[in-house]
Amino acid sequence: MITTEQVKELRDATGVSVMQCRKALEEAGGDMQKALMILKKKSSEIAAKKSDREAKDGVVVIKKEGTKAVAVILNCETDFVAKNEDFTSLANTIAEKALADGVEATQTAAPEMISAIVQKVGENIQLGDIREFTGETLGLYVHNGKSGVVTNLTGGTTDLAKDIAMHIAAMKPAYMSANDVPEDAKRMATELFAKEVAESEKPEDIQKKILEGKISSYFKEQTLLDQPFIKNPDVTVGKLLESSGATLTEYAVFSI
Repeated sequence: MITTEQVKELRDATGVSVMQCRKALEEAGGDMQKALMILKKKSSEIAAKKSDREAKDGVVVIKKEGTKAVAVILNCETDFVAKNEDFTSLANTIAEKALADGVEATQTAAPEMISAIVQKVGENIQLGDIREFTGETLGLYVHNGKSGVVTNLTGGTTDLAKDIAMHIAAMKPAYMSANDVPEDAKRMATELFAKEVAESEKPEDIQKKILEGKISSYFKEQTLLDQPFIKNPDVTVGKLLESSGATLTEYAVFSI
């Protein structure tokens, strides 16, 4: 006979429903280890059945320890599950494991970790992007669990690195510097504004200057180093970094 104490012990160990625990114990003839194996097998089967369902929601988690940071996107189907404690705990556990054991080992271990939570929440869960960063001055910023930025500076401070990450999250630059703007984008912008300038009927040399100005302004709005810094619009991000003796070597944006 399966006792209430056995069911409670199994539920405490797995977090799955009382009914699932009782059924597993009955199938295992009261053997706790066998019941755990049964639940583990079923969770993998459930996860496999749900794996083709679209998982567009989720959470962004970024963690740092010393000179190493890890960013993780964990996807689920709905915002309801994205806010679920078991789901957010799983995302944090995956990030912590990546910090401790590395990205490759975490990607290998993730399916088993995810399967157990799929069984509890009833939605498809997929490990999205997972990346590691190393540097002396890393900045982290996460907004509402739905977007996050990692910045890596040479020189400067971690506070400055975080401020730059916050700026990127808010202003969403398409490029780091003017040198990063591809020729295709420049050509498309030229075609777009050339028609507008031509309609002004101004002299050709004036039109040329107006066109150059429009293109320059357009890309400055999209280029991180040329954007007015969100906390002090009197200086650009590039000038802020320069005055702080810092260089932005890389940044990465993560979003749901």
